Amino acid sequence: MNLRAANLRMVGKLCVVTAGMFAFGYALVPLYQHICEALGINVLAVGERQVPGSSRAPANTQVDRTRTITVEFDANARGPWQFKPAMASMQVHPGELATVMYEFQNVQDRRMAAQAIPSYAPKQAAAHFNKLECFCFNQYTLEPGEKKSWPVAFVIDPKLSKDVTTITLSYTFFEVGARTPAAPVTTSAVPVPAAVGGRS
Repeated sequence: MNLRAANLRMVGKLCVVTAGMFAFGYALVPLYQHICEALGINVLAVGERQVPGSSRAPANTQVDRTRTITVEFDANARGPWQFKPAMASMQVHPGELATVMYEFQNVQDRRMAAQAIPSYAPKQAAAHFNKLECFCFNQYTLEPGEKKSWPVAFVIDPKLSKDVTTITLSYTFFEVGARTPAAPVTTSAVPVPAAVGGRS
């Protein structure tokens, strides 16, 4: 009888321990979230509240929505092929990620290797035009008649002077192995009229 009583007491203790462990494990998740949020290290708990499309999600403070910059796209082909942007221009906010596609086709009857050189107008925009992805980073080999579409993903630094409201991004596409062309001139010089008559 004493053995049975001892066994019952042991079972009771085990039940209490099991219930305590279950309660501790159940309370551990909200406790962990509160501690990590208070310390600012709970990335997952913060991300759970920022559901895409939710009005409670905080806005990207790096985007300057008080300014709009027009980005114009230009393409120059140095050779018998087709090269053009998918759109002529777009409007972006400084700090906003934007993407434009450029289209290329090798219309020759031979394989070619080519690369693009970018240029910017005005020139001071170059330091603030950050390309995250660009076909100009690499050389490409295209078969006869082959078509390609390449993205340019970019962000304009909000530190860009507020006087700049329009940026022209221009690419010159040239064949590798041929003479590398100079970047296109973004500002045209005013021609000086020839003098009429000579000095006697």
